[in-house]
Amino acid sequence: MDAATRHSHILDLLNAQERVEVEDLSRRFAVSLQTIRTDLRDLSARGALSRVHGGAVRISSAANRAYADRRKQNASAKQAMAAVLADLIPDRCSVALNIGTSTEQAARALSSHRGLTVLSNNINIINLMIGGEAKELVLVGGTVRQSDGAIIGEDAVEFISRYKVDYAIIGASALDADGAILDHDANEVSVARALLKNARNKILLCDGSKFSLSAPVRICDLSDLDVVITDQLPPAQFCDVAHAAGTRILTTATNESYEND
Repeated sequence: MDAATRHSHILDLLNAQERVEVEDLSRRFAVSLQTIRTDLRDLSARGALSRVHGGAVRISSAANRAYADRRKQNASAKQAMAAVLADLIPDRCSVALNIGTSTEQAARALSSHRGLTVLSNNINIINLMIGGEAKELVLVGGTVRQSDGAIIGEDAVEFISRYKVDYAIIGASALDADGAILDHDANEVSVARALLKNARNKILLCDGSKFSLSAPVRICDLSDLDVVITDQLPPAQFCDVAHAAGTRILTTATNESYEND
């Protein structure tokens, strides 16, 4: 069986089930584990599936939703969260932002801050901040995803590793009550992890709708974050996990802060 035929069968399987496993596919097609990993890597590069540890998952409709449409969803909540964020970020510091509609609102809110150095893998953010008060705009190098202007891949991760910023500001596709911060695309997640790893302060911007969504790839846990900014009080379990981790939760709905006292 050639690669093209295997690819077609793998996608047929993902149409019928949420996940495929490398070992199962290896047995099914009588090829090596490495051959299956190569198949999944190639399909992921085409945007046909999302790779996860041990296999791959079907890309959900939420992940495929047009980026322009996602900008419109909960727009007022994202603007309010961005305003809260802007109060936390001082002038003349370094900031990194990843791909996402919430982080784009953050960029707008930060555009009047003076002397910022801004690093992003989001072409839209850099374009938004051109002509503003920032001292320096740094666009991450790597492969550009044409659907939303995200720069992803191993080159992007390596590029980010050259920097150490004061604040990393990320978005996510889903939040679990147990404190897991999640996304759909393993390539996006690798970039988000690199931003967090190379930052002194780590902030998540995520509206409350993400508690009702699911995604298969873990970005990080609450304990890896300093601040979570959202538009409504999270589930009690999430707040308890944040309290135990020493992670501060700011919510725009009540202007309250939930943190260790």
